[in-house]
Amino acid sequence: MSTYKADRTRQYIYIALLCAQGVIIGLLERMIPFPFAFAPGAKLGLANLITIISLFTMSIPDSFILMCLRLLLTTLLGGTLSTFLYSGAGAVLSWFGMLLIKQLGEKRVSMIGISAAGGILHNVGQLLVASLIAQSWTVMLYLPVLAFMGILAGIAVGIAAN
Repeated sequence: MSTYKADRTRQYIYIALLCAQGVIIGLLERMIPFPFAFAPGAKLGLANLITIISLFTMSIPDSFILMCLRLLLTTLLGGTLSTFLYSGAGAVLSWFGMLLIKQLGEKRVSMIGISAAGGILHNVGQLLVASLIAQSWTVMLYLPVLAFMGILAGIAVGIAAN
C-alpha cells in the first residue's frame, strides 16, 4: 500500500474512532437529567469535547466531516427531526466560531476560551432555529440564561479537552 493510502486510511480510522466516541457520549448525555430547572434544555454538551479535539488534531475538512457525521449518527440513533435542527444549527455555528477564534493563536486564546465561545455560539444557533420556528425574536430573551450555561459548559469541556 502506498504511503498516501496508508496515511489516508489512518485518518479515516481516526475520524471513525472520534465519531464513535462522540456519538456514545452524546447518547449517554441525553439519558442524564440535568439538575438546573431554571434552564430547561440546558446540558453540558460533553460530545463537543470531540469537536474541540478534532479542531486541534485534524485538518479543517476532516474536522467538519467528523462534526457532521457525529450529528447525523446521534440523531439517527436517538433523536428526532427537531433535535437534528437545533443540534445542527448549534453545532455548525459553534464549529465555525471555534475555528475562527482558534485562528487568533495560542498566545491570545486558550483551548478553554475557544470551548467557552463554542458553548455560547451553540446556544445562539439553537435559539436562532427556535426563533424561526416560533416566528418570534422573543425567544432570544432566553439567551442570557443559556449564554451563562454555555460559558460554564464550555469551560468544563475545554478543561477536559486540555
